Amino acid sequence: MYIDFHTHGKLAKYLPFSIPYTNWLLGEAKNAGLDAICLTEHFNTQQFDEVYGYIASAGERQGDAYVFDGLKVFPGMETDIAEGGHVLSIGPMDAIRELNRRLEPYKEKGCFIPFEGLMNLFDEYPVLVGAGHPFREGGHIPELPPQMLKEFDFLDLNGKDIAEDRERTEQLTYELGRQLGKPVVSGSDTHQACQYGCIRTDFEKEISSFAELRDEMNAGRYTICVSPEAAFKVKIAGLLKRSLKEIHALGGDYVSVLLSSGGESPAVLAAKDRAV
Repeated sequence: MYIDFHTHGKLAKYLPFSIPYTNWLLGEAKNAGLDAICLTEHFNTQQFDEVYGYIASAGERQGDAYVFDGLKVFPGMETDIAEGGHVLSIGPMDAIRELNRRLEPYKEKGCFIPFEGLMNLFDEYPVLVGAGHPFREGGHIPELPPQMLKEFDFLDLNGKDIAEDRERTEQLTYELGRQLGKPVVSGSDTHQACQYGCIRTDFEKEISSFAELRDEMNAGRYTICVSPEAAFKVKIAGLLKRSLKEIHALGGDYVSVLLSSGGESPAVLAAKDRAV
């Protein structure tokens, strides 16, 4: 079972939520060979609750997941901390939505919650907590005191960082995982469909609940698969994001432009161009 632990359902946090765009993303995740994703939208994205309300209402409930045309969507969130860095949380839909509402006072830049305060909040809910891209420039998660680092349930081997420097990212992330005795799983960190599949975690069994997910992670019954096209996928995703944001800034409808490509993923179109 292929899972992507770090994904987004919007093009950018300050753009409006679009059901057609999110549906397109979910469809492309399935087309990329994924069986499940953790939807870890930014905690301070516009319309956070609308995004998750849509997932809850439109998806078919299966355990803790919401199924869209065969793709399982597990609710989650990505939260900035005052020390610098991003913390992932995945858990039941009601818990994620309530946590997001309680984080409202910390959504302004410069007012982010300290890590210890965030973990105290998470302790009240049945969520799994991950260190998002812990060695990305500008983040300071590895500098947290050891007793704080041990509160993480998993570490994120991040596709964007793998594309930039695979050797460094793998070496540092796996070493931190060994030091802490915590599993390392993978996430693409995509806001655009062509980044799906740059990295994914292959579990031995089908998973539908967070309890199963915790058990399988801790038992190490999974492997991480890095695509040989990872750098290309991430590069194309970055170009796509900038282009679509520019269309929006100029007053255009980036969703209509995107979906008028004949139904083919930008990743497929880009691959065809490269083959010419």
